[in-house]
Amino acid sequence: MTSPVPGLGDAPHRRWNPLLREWVLVSPHRTQRPWQGQVAATAAPQQVAYDPTCYLCPGNERAGGARNPKYTQTFVFSNDYAALLPDSPSIEVQRGDLFVAKSERGVCRVVCFSPRHDLTIPRMKLEDIEQVIGVWAEEFRELGAVPWIKFVQIFENRGTMVGASNPHPHCQLWATQSIPNQPGREVTAQREYLKSHGSCLLCAYLIMELESRERIICENEGFVALVPYWAMWPFEAMILSRRHVASLVDLTIEERKELAAIMRSLTIRYDNLFTTAFPYSMGFHQRPTDDQEYPEWHFHAHYFPPLLRSATVQKFMVGYELLATPQRDITPETAASRLRDLSKVHYLDVK
Repeated sequence: MTSPVPGLGDAPHRRWNPLLREWVLVSPHRTQRPWQGQVAATAAPQQVAYDPTCYLCPGNERAGGARNPKYTQTFVFSNDYAALLPDSPSIEVQRGDLFVAKSERGVCRVVCFSPRHDLTIPRMKLEDIEQVIGVWAEEFRELGAVPWIKFVQIFENRGTMVGASNPHPHCQLWATQSIPNQPGREVTAQREYLKSHGSCLLCAYLIMELESRERIICENEGFVALVPYWAMWPFEAMILSRRHVASLVDLTIEERKELAAIMRSLTIRYDNLFTTAFPYSMGFHQRPTDDQEYPEWHFHAHYFPPLLRSATVQKFMVGYELLATPQRDITPETAASRLRDLSKVHYLDVK
């Protein structure tokens, strides 16, 4: 049974996402329907510290022919099959207002978290996650300083279910000539909220969440992990900084430690939820890097996991969601409760 939605019971309802300024349809009563759909096999967690066939492991040859150094810590390299190129020619096409296109320059890099093939964020030591965060901050600083780069997107796809091409723990950085759609919408929403309310949108939101505590998963001195009120994925989560900062480079040394701790705490709960290497797409949303002021911007991370009822039942955006409005069955309150109540110890580390 789902838990009652405050003020709405188990009735279908819409929730407003103030960051993207769109509605999400919530249908709590649908969790009772029987499932007769496809059941997919779930791969067991990779337990090999070094894989001679992995193109991301130290010393191995990559798909493009380059060979990795025998790296002993976090390793960064330019993506061999980059979706964006820094030297793309400047092209613009416009036929009236209906056929419009512009070339897009960009830089794509890969960050291997560790030389270990089997060490994901929930299994890494805190000091090793802190090192990864330090690399992310330096990459953001370096790429953001390039005059034509306006946004740096750091994201991790974990698991083949969400498109990861290699199980070796890694993430990507795409730095682009323009501000992408979703961050652009967040810029507009946060800027207009600051203008009309005189305060930060996510600061105000975090205060309300800390007062209600219904959707908090875990927290520490620097950060709060929660299921957003407007979540559309089954076990979607956000990590919000308590202090109003705009990017990784604004974090203190202590806040980097706190970020490492809460990332590990959240992802341990993800793995423990269905005792599997829990798949997700994760990304940091930081201020744009176009030399403009962004006093409204509040640093945060989004986690979008597709698993719905078990490790073999996934949620995809299909049908009504593709054609009309995002929709979810499990309420954010129920999702947060399930994640919050899970052990802080990774299931593979339980003796």
